[in-house]
Amino acid sequence: MLRSFPGIVRILLALVLLGLILAFGTLLYVRSVLAPVAADPTGTESIAFEVEPGDTLGRVAWELEQKGLIRDARAARWLARAEDLASRLKTGEYELSPSQSTREILETLSRGRVRTHAIVIPEGLRAAEIADRLDAAGLADRETFLAVVFDPDSPARMGVEGGSLEGYLFPDTYRFARGLPPEEIARSMVGEFLRVYRGLEPATNGMALSMLEEVTLASIVEKETGVAEERPLIAAVFLNRLKRGMRLETDPTVIYGIEGFDGNLRRFHLQDESNPYNTYKIRGLPPGPIANPGRDALRAVRHPADSSYLYFVSRNDGTHVFSKTYAEHEAAVDRFQRRRHRR
Repeated sequence: MLRSFPGIVRILLALVLLGLILAFGTLLYVRSVLAPVAADPTGTESIAFEVEPGDTLGRVAWELEQKGLIRDARAARWLARAEDLASRLKTGEYELSPSQSTREILETLSRGRVRTHAIVIPEGLRAAEIADRLDAAGLADRETFLAVVFDPDSPARMGVEGGSLEGYLFPDTYRFARGLPPEEIARSMVGEFLRVYRGLEPATNGMALSMLEEVTLASIVEKETGVAEERPLIAAVFLNRLKRGMRLETDPTVIYGIEGFDGNLRRFHLQDESNPYNTYKIRGLPPGPIANPGRDALRAVRHPADSSYLYFVSRNDGTHVFSKTYAEHEAAVDRFQRRRHRR
């Protein structure tokens, strides 16, 4: 019995050694199948990958393998279950690379690090034009976004004044993920407006304007000129007219109130008393903003130029001639508008 003990030890040692060899081999295999498909990230292009609502771990792993993002779908499923990632995969669009390991890819999907898309919103766009851009970029349905903008409860929910979000969709470059609810997109834009608005210095314009009135006037300034240095002068003209009780008489407000405007502003449009935005007929500011102004236009309303100008007319080159009296204004109109039309 005792003589056979060394033989048993040798057998046990052999089994242990075999087990170690198998474990080491398994470890090497697992490491190899979980390693990046592309060992060298240089020149490796990212691949768009989407996890859709209702997708199972099996389908996601299979699709990852089919797209050449991982080496083995079965290994990916095993790893996801072992590390409790299977139930945490987030829906959305991702930007993945074959140079990422299977673990890195699964962590990206479980943490919701979705792909975002840049969209530029220039100063002076109307909400409808912003909606068009979002729709074209595949970031939000046009009508759904506008339903949020013109929901009368939206301003109060987002901390601004008025009957809609027109005027508060701040112009900037944003990055949004596809599938983001339109309300969250609008909230991001309004949030940027509030950040900028709250950072403005106290007004020196001599008028106690509300947030809605300031934004409404800033939107008119924004639509009247694209020349930065003119904005304080344009703002001064409108503020001077408001202080004197004069009508603003500005074309962009009239145009905003015309449904289906065809690009030609006619005399009967200026005489239309049913248009609440017709500043040739109403006194004071129109009911609300006519566009979404940027920082410079908002600042110009707070801090207009120190001038007594009451009129301005386009030189037809993007700039304007400013006048203090109606006679001066008529002369400028005759020079830059009427003579041009006669020619």
